[in-house]
Amino acid sequence: MTNDLIIDDFIGFNTNGLYCKYGDFYLDPQLPVKSAVITHAHADHAVSGNTNVYATPATIAFMQLRYAKTTGKVINKINYNEPFNLGGVQITFISAGHILGSAQVLMEYKGVRYLYTGDYKLQPDATCEPIEWVNADVLITESTFADSAITHPDPVEEIRKLNNIKSNILLGAYSLGKSQRLIQLISQHAPQKKILAHHKVMAINAVYERMGFKLGPHQIYGRKLMKLQDEFVYIVPPFTFDSYIKATGVKRLFASGWKNLQVNNEDTLFISDHVDWNDILFTIEKVKPTQIWTLHGNGSHLKNYFKDNIVVKMLN
Repeated sequence: MTNDLIIDDFIGFNTNGLYCKYGDFYLDPQLPVKSAVITHAHADHAVSGNTNVYATPATIAFMQLRYAKTTGKVINKINYNEPFNLGGVQITFISAGHILGSAQVLMEYKGVRYLYTGDYKLQPDATCEPIEWVNADVLITESTFADSAITHPDPVEEIRKLNNIKSNILLGAYSLGKSQRLIQLISQHAPQKKILAHHKVMAINAVYERMGFKLGPHQIYGRKLMKLQDEFVYIVPPFTFDSYIKATGVKRLFASGWKNLQVNNEDTLFISDHVDWNDILFTIEKVKPTQIWTLHGNGSHLKNYFKDNIVVKMLN
């Protein structure tokens, strides 16, 4: 593929979000739009009120749980690897490995393949579909952790650290994706722990179970249970975690890839659902693009790394 066939403004940001004017649709719009192609159901990628929504069945299920009737006027459930067409652009959802139902968006237009990753991860995760690989001329990648100084540790080894904590644990995590991954990992690698889940997490767990993803033993939180010191792990969303800042009788931990979200110097839990530097380099090897477009982070490290070997363009 020669670079002169790649359309430099195939996608770009406007006031509503990331827009493809050639197909007249948005990718993960930030405001309600006429046609929204949504990669996954995290709130920063999936807003309510769109007219036409295109997403995987799991993403739709999570959006309907959160937004009910305001999910969208016309709901289009699209399975992985089933192409559809918007405005002359052929679109195919490819598994992204980020959370259940997450998708990369392969867009084919005038002989050029543009792959928008959305959020994605390469680490094994029993609570979602693994990432799939396709070749593309342009890789449009998130760059949340696109820095050679950042590498994610083995999540299994991180979870095993909980075995050394004998007190009850208050574990902060995002309700969708991270909480379910934690339940599965703790059940497998710290099985003596008794897992309690916040009611908002439980509602999402029910969707996972309905879709055939078994998470492992857990139950809804009960105040009487947490008064006992019996190696309980209470998984709560960030707003609840922050409200329990003065909680006693528990070790407070927050599961994240970000250092600034770790709340204990002696006990950290680095578990990320995003790619790190080495993962991005591996992705580039698999996708084999001639151009890399970055967004959702700092793409300057990739630009400096590839220099003149691959064109790297920062979209934000």
